Order: sequence, then C-alpha cells, then structure tokens
Amino acid sequence: MKLLRTIALDASDTFVFDAPAVSGEWAVSGAFRFCDQDPAKLSGKARAAFRSGFLGVQSWGWSTLTQIVPASEDDCQTLIELLARQLVDRFGAPDMAVARIAAEEEVAFAQSLCTHPISSLIAVHRSARDGEVHEAFRKLQLREGQGHGKAFSFMEVEDE
Repeated sequence: MKLLRTIALDASDTFVFDAPAVSGEWAVSGAFRFCDQDPAKLSGKARAAFRSGFLGVQSWGWSTLTQIVPASEDDCQTLIELLARQLVDRFGAPDMAVARIAAEEEVAFAQSLCTHPISSLIAVHRSARDGEVHEAFRKLQLREGQGHGKAFSFMEVEDE
C-alpha cells in the first residue's frame, strides 16, 4: 500500500500559505476545504492553497508537494481516524461515523494518486470552471544525478 506524505524541499510553503503543513505528515488532496467558498473570490494565501495545496492531515496546513511513501494497513487506518477526528473538530462533521465515511473516501482518493514508484513527488493544480473544481495532478521527476535536496532539481514529466 502507498500513501502521500507532505514534503518541504525549501521554506517556500511558509511564505505561500497561511498555515504550512509539517513536512512528513500524512496528506490528502484537501479540496473539500473549499466546498463553501467561491474560488473566484479567493485571494492571496487562500488562493495559493486552493490552487496548489495538499492538506497535511495533522497540522491542517498546506504543502505544495507530497511524496509517495510505503504504508501499512495500520497507517491507513490511523490516517482515516485522524482525518475523521479533524473533520469533526475543525470542519463541523456531525459525528465520527459520518466523518469516518468522508475520511475513507478522501484517503481512497489519495491512494489512487499513488500509482507512481515510491519516493515520487506529486503536485496539484486546482481550478474552478462552470461551478466545478478541477484537479490536475502531476509527477515530478528528479533531474539526472540530483537528489531530493533542492526544489529546482526537478522537472515535470507527467500530467494526469
């Protein structure tokens, strides 16, 4: 099984987002955070989070990049429970049973993004058209001879 974890290659997320995610925490798309907002009216850091942020589940902050990592069934269940608790505490879900169903769907979607090899980096671009949110995910690949140490050592290779 594979899941997504936030990754920070530099300090840019601390400038881009009001609340940056903690590097290394479990992540989901997080588009649901904008369900009650008009994307056309977002500005500044909120607009940046809408356009390019993955949601760090524990911090409830945003990350520009995620990394595909190996995960166990226990990791997956822990992530679902953590997200469900956050949906109740921070997002107003009526109870844990309802929140757990939503969390399971969100985690399943995150898993569906993990079709690339372990350690692949994934970026998102969100847009709103005709009243619908559209997400495009892409894999970033290291340039030959580079490590994960620098943000500018990547080139985009796939759109999904």
